[in-house]
Amino acid sequence: MKRAALVAIAAVIVACGSSDPSSSSSSSSSSSGGSSSGGTPLSAEVKSGVATYYDADGAGNCGYDPSPNDLDVAAFDSASYAGSAACGSCQLVKGPKGSVVVRIVDSCPDCDKNHLDLSQSAFAKIADPSAGRVSVTYQTVSCAVTGNVAYHVKDGSSNYWTAIQVRNHKLPIAKLEYKKGASYVEMKREDYNYFVEPSGVGDQPSGLVLRVTATDGQTLEDTLPGTVQADVTIQGKSQFK
Repeated sequence: MKRAALVAIAAVIVACGSSDPSSSSSSSSSSSGGSSSGGTPLSAEVKSGVATYYDADGAGNCGYDPSPNDLDVAAFDSASYAGSAACGSCQLVKGPKGSVVVRIVDSCPDCDKNHLDLSQSAFAKIADPSAGRVSVTYQTVSCAVTGNVAYHVKDGSSNYWTAIQVRNHKLPIAKLEYKKGASYVEMKREDYNYFVEPSGVGDQPSGLVLRVTATDGQTLEDTLPGTVQADVTIQGKSQFK
């Protein structure tokens, strides 16, 4: 059932990784990490807003695969989605009956500012589903992840047009760069949550060196195959602390 259909059923509702990374190839990284229980506040800011729910499957505008075994997910209003900057971030949402940590996987263009559209199962952890719409507070926290960050190369990518998505990250991603000669070149983040080099990363005989930066300034480095392979997920060597 689509979001619009659920809104029609519940008149009180106002419309408004992640897949397991498969390892193909990887090498160096700049800092070590591992699995994390998550839930650590990343800032002191706690926002007030509203929550509704829809028939989420883990996929959406962020470009992730469906995650039937991980449905504590949500869509953000357009302002909070911020052109995909929120994708993969985790939010601690507190409602009338409890709290839940959700991962942002989608946008909700019709939602007002500070509106979280949760999966049905996530909403049920904070409120009675019959309420349809409730007041909440929410705060950005670290995500509970297992293993290292991963890089998904978009279908259609090559050395001449390259799009890469960072997956399975504990912290929100600020930017992705690739090494060209002695310098790093920042890739443009698109609103569908891929970092894109329109003219491609070119030939990389020693491998494609990536540097990913979290919103708190931590960086990780990994090396992907120098010949870009489309529609593959490549596991990195480390995770943010």
